[in-house]
Amino acid sequence: METSKILLVDDEPSIRLVLKAVLESKGFSVSTAEDGFVAPRNIRSSVPDLLISDLRMPNMNGFELLAVVREKFPTIPVIAISGEFVGDQVRGVLADVFLQKGSYSPQELLTTVEGLLSKTQKRAKREQLGSTVWAPTGDAALMVTCSECYKSFPLDPCEDQTRNHNEVQCIFCGTTLRYKLVAVTRAV
Repeated sequence: METSKILLVDDEPSIRLVLKAVLESKGFSVSTAEDGFVAPRNIRSSVPDLLISDLRMPNMNGFELLAVVREKFPTIPVIAISGEFVGDQVRGVLADVFLQKGSYSPQELLTTVEGLLSKTQKRAKREQLGSTVWAPTGDAALMVTCSECYKSFPLDPCEDQTRNHNEVQCIFCGTTLRYKLVAVTRAV
């Protein structure tokens, strides 16, 4: 199994040192950045499997960094950490999980990291498979099965010409699905 790469962004050297040691003790490959300006360069050179970012940093703060990451790298799971922001102050932060500095144990951090990576790996496997397109019977409408919520819905080939030819949004969960139509012939 490949080692998961984590990018840790925090302006406090002691936090970077301790969290890096905790994560590396469990076999993760950890790179660090001291602020939100340095982090995107690190991501472009080696896209991490997970990002952990402080919210209060000089230059580019964590809120701004996470907005950039969600825009440019939307599939990277994110853990936001802060000792200054709590409760309603972090509402709307573009992270999968928020951890209050000083309120979580190393084991809680590791469990959170492993949970997010596991979920991301399962999702990536489903996306590799692509969305299933099928016809229930002979002349029936084409159907799509969502790779995220596993629900099926009709695919209208006429509507398909007005949008990207091989993408459709799930009508149940909104996930953008990629598919490929392959002609199948029957033996006579």
